Amino acid sequence: MAGNAKQGNNKIKAANWQFWLIIALPMIYAFVFAYIPMGGIIIAFKDYSIRRGIMGSQWVGFKYFEQFLTSTSSVLVIKNTLILGCYNFIASFPIPILLAIGINEVRVMWYKKFVQMITYMPYFISIVVLVGMMMAMMDQRTGIINSLLGLIGVGPINFFGKPEYFRHLYVWSGVWQSAGYSSIIYVAALAGVSQDLQEAAMIDGASRLQRIINVDIPSILPTIVIQLIFNCASVVSIGMDKVFLMQNDLNAGVSEVISTFVYKVGVVNSNFGYSTAAGLFQSIVAFSLLVIVNKTTKKLTETSLF
Repeated sequence: MAGNAKQGNNKIKAANWQFWLIIALPMIYAFVFAYIPMGGIIIAFKDYSIRRGIMGSQWVGFKYFEQFLTSTSSVLVIKNTLILGCYNFIASFPIPILLAIGINEVRVMWYKKFVQMITYMPYFISIVVLVGMMMAMMDQRTGIINSLLGLIGVGPINFFGKPEYFRHLYVWSGVWQSAGYSSIIYVAALAGVSQDLQEAAMIDGASRLQRIINVDIPSILPTIVIQLIFNCASVVSIGMDKVFLMQNDLNAGVSEVISTFVYKVGVVNSNFGYSTAAGLFQSIVAFSLLVIVNKTTKKLTETSLF
């Protein structure tokens, strides 16, 4: 009996080697590029010098954190980040849900696939190409948008040179690019909605809108909550690439966010301690938002990440 049990365990282990092989590469990648670099956060507490190295540099404690949180330029950067992040969240979070519901309600299969393809495609356009397209289309002399505005006696408008347009351009171009791809998870969730509930609602005389409100949305609510938690955590985690490409001297007052600030202070000015402190502050705020929103949604909906 013991021999048979041992032989069975060996067979189970032998059958699992493919699983461990599959996850080995992602685990190694995460360890090398995500966990090992975490040791570098000690630079935020030191007056880092390349010549002296991390351990040999002078310890300054919370000097750079205080400098970041009290200087006028840093306060403006934090304000810009929060405004842009909240605006982006409010605009981008509900649209994939509405798009997924609309796609789910389409009954003509070829049209449904066509809409999915058209809405998914922008996601695969690189940020560099997207910003290049925007600049070409909004050029004051040759851009198609200013040409169309000229037909009705408006313009030309320097879209990238007016600070009041920056946030709108950033957010709504992002919505156009990512809404289709972000809706995939909701489309998948809607595909799992019980047909018995749909049929029962139809028998009770519920209209299509009533079925969406009372059957579809409650059924995918756990998925919506999980996505809400992730999106709230990313309010302050605005990537540098798109902002940096859209940024210029004219709109810098509203476009300077923490990620571009970290790049300029750290890479351009070589003030590594200050830039690391700013980046660490951003990460701490993002993690705090994740925990707070997760705890709140757990109390309200009993759905959470952990």
